[in-house]
Amino acid sequence: MGVQIPIEKWTGKVREITLGATAAEGGTRHHTVTVGGENALPFLHFEGKIPRRPVVALEVKSRRPEDWSPLLLESWKDVVDDPAAWAVKAEELGTDLILLTLSLADTADDARRAVRAVLQATGLPLLVFGPGQADKDNELLVPVAEEAAGERVVLGVCEDKNYRTVVAAALAHGHLINSRTPMDVNLAKQLIILIHDMGMPLDRILMDPSTGALGYGIEYGYSVMERLRVAALQGDSMTQQPMLVSPGEEAWKTKEGKVGDGVPAAWGDWLERAIHWETLTATALVESGADIVALRHPESMRRMERTIRELMASLPEPVLA
Repeated sequence: MGVQIPIEKWTGKVREITLGATAAEGGTRHHTVTVGGENALPFLHFEGKIPRRPVVALEVKSRRPEDWSPLLLESWKDVVDDPAAWAVKAEELGTDLILLTLSLADTADDARRAVRAVLQATGLPLLVFGPGQADKDNELLVPVAEEAAGERVVLGVCEDKNYRTVVAAALAHGHLINSRTPMDVNLAKQLIILIHDMGMPLDRILMDPSTGALGYGIEYGYSVMERLRVAALQGDSMTQQPMLVSPGEEAWKTKEGKVGDGVPAAWGDWLERAIHWETLTATALVESGADIVALRHPESMRRMERTIRELMASLPEPVLA
């Protein structure tokens, strides 16, 4: 005779946020993507409603990325010099979203051209991130926001050093914000409050608590994300944002992903190892509450899509034998 496991019931839920805008909504996207809405911990279907699966974004660069692994460049070899063709290829492969990352070498006009080209080439909702330096992000994201007016693009990264400029641009042109902080619960919550205080509606803010890769700090990142999700489900309004993280960027920084020569034979095939590193990092993060994971390798995307489908399958109420 089995013993039924107690069911946890929560009072809060994650906000629903819609990325992209169709023609009827003032944009040009073929469809929109909505994330959030869950009122239970990830994939515990027997405890509440998880109405939407986590989604995957494939990263596209505004120009050929000289710092990427040759394995990644090989996987995108035919399109790596053309962001529009790259985005088309990513859409053909089945990604849910396109993440366009701008370069330090880009000018404002370069950024405009890249965003315009990608919007014209694909009908998927778009995220546009700067190169990761606050002043340069401001320089590029303001014209990007103007160029993509009405498309409900996610602008990032929005940090404590530059949030005023990026939020003002997003408010002026109808976009969303990716709020990124170091791995810390209180910092994540505080930046959401500051962005909201500027007048940004909470249904236009994604929370990016940052992460490390497998073996490189993911334990701490996982814990922070889990605590943020528990706080959201307990009713803390300023932690109820869907979470976006970038396991692709982090995993391909690691030695295991970057290095093919001079490593122990036990590490195995370089390509398979690197794909495993990205996929396992992303899998851990959706288990900790990520609603959007940004990846770089097409095979990692395929494996994550399959993993997410399996995790979203309805599960029977658990019984302890």
